Amino acid sequence: MKFTPEICSIKDQRMKPFIDPAEIWNYINNTVSTKEKVRNIIAKSLSKQRLTLEETAVLINATDPELIEEIKQGARFLKQTVYGNRIVLFAPLYVGNKCVNNCKYCGFRTENKAAIRKTLSDEELIQEVEALEDNGQKRLILVYGEHPAYSPEYIAHTVNVVYGVKKGNGEIRRVNINAAPLDIDGFRTVKDSGVGTYQVFQETYNPEAYKIYHLGGKKMDFEYRLTSLDRAQEAGLDDVGIGALFGLYDWRFEVLGLVRHTNHLEACYNVGPHTISFPRIQSASSLDIDGKYIVTDEEFARLVAILRLAVPYTGMILTARESAAIRDEVISFGVSQIDGGTKLELGSYAAAKNETQDLNREQFTINDNRSLNEIIDDLLEKDYLPSFCTACYRLGRTGEHFMEFSVPGFIKRYCTPNAILTLSEYICDYAPNDTAHKGWQVIEKNVEKLEDEKSKIELRNRIEKIKNGERDLYF
Repeated sequence: MKFTPEICSIKDQRMKPFIDPAEIWNYINNTVSTKEKVRNIIAKSLSKQRLTLEETAVLINATDPELIEEIKQGARFLKQTVYGNRIVLFAPLYVGNKCVNNCKYCGFRTENKAAIRKTLSDEELIQEVEALEDNGQKRLILVYGEHPAYSPEYIAHTVNVVYGVKKGNGEIRRVNINAAPLDIDGFRTVKDSGVGTYQVFQETYNPEAYKIYHLGGKKMDFEYRLTSLDRAQEAGLDDVGIGALFGLYDWRFEVLGLVRHTNHLEACYNVGPHTISFPRIQSASSLDIDGKYIVTDEEFARLVAILRLAVPYTGMILTARESAAIRDEVISFGVSQIDGGTKLELGSYAAAKNETQDLNREQFTINDNRSLNEIIDDLLEKDYLPSFCTACYRLGRTGEHFMEFSVPGFIKRYCTPNAILTLSEYICDYAPNDTAHKGWQVIEKNVEKLEDEKSKIELRNRIEKIKNGERDLYF
């Protein structure tokens, strides 16, 4: 079947494959980039319109250093316009690493007999969440291997356990999921537990490359994985996250694959992905790839900026796979969420562990080992606004409703004040004195930037309430 860039405008294309490699390669090989084209496309993106595959290919094929810098500057400006200077913080929490798949890039692969398998008991899960709350975390993503033990019912159970943990002023207000694709009934079960975003990464959007890396287990089925988030939408779980693992195939193809996936979801369900992730291959136990498609730092910076311009309204997640230096560089290109204080070994948040990673117990190498407070302190130094906000999800501003706010950029009205309120909580409950001092300075600066005087007054009133012990205030 031949696909057009905006396929799926009719209902019968739901839950059907939508990737045509020939189409994507045609755009990469036959799209010409000129200064005029690149600048016109950047201007379109800055008007908060999603780009087509062809337009994204124009940016991909721009190799002139001057144009690459203009793409990065456009991405910076767009990020500031849509998201302001806030950076949302979260932590991954691995619940179980049993897995029936045999993926050549993953330490959890079933062929890796050196891997030490573990599933947290409810008691251990509670201890992990308490440790995360003690550090100030409010948002988690629960991660599971693909295994029959991690059924939809089990995932829903663990979500409920996490939401039930309250320690001091600590609580988890947003639980996202990274787990195996489910059928429609399975997604309904998980949705009913109150999850936020459900992430399923395609890993690579090229079907032939996909076969090379996925040697066993249900994950071998490219099409079942590709259409998984269609099933989530059919189940009413409209808050989904997509991603590709860069380094498995040509990065240009993967960028267009992510945009194509976005187009598909928008056309079929009137809502694009809530988040896009773009992890790069890192060392892992039993890693077995040839490195042909490893993405350089320069290419990585380019692709992050291009993705920001291609899908202006979608949250972009940058993880601790990347070093602090790389994260510092590319955050400004459009990243809106990062993890902090990340640990991957099961049970390691609650236990006093050696900081040296044991890759037989973990999925991959992390390169940013800073604590949550160290990251917050660094963000404040750079004049970013750290945020633990969860208001949109809890007020129903998700899916199509989120698009109504975020596409025109109105979401900034809520995000900046709510970020300030959650940062105020962190300062009062967890921050060392030096971080607290920086935090109040950044808060004051951001309050002063608000244009509406009534909003300023109300925000200041709520900050005072937080200082006096009230919690969980939001707009």
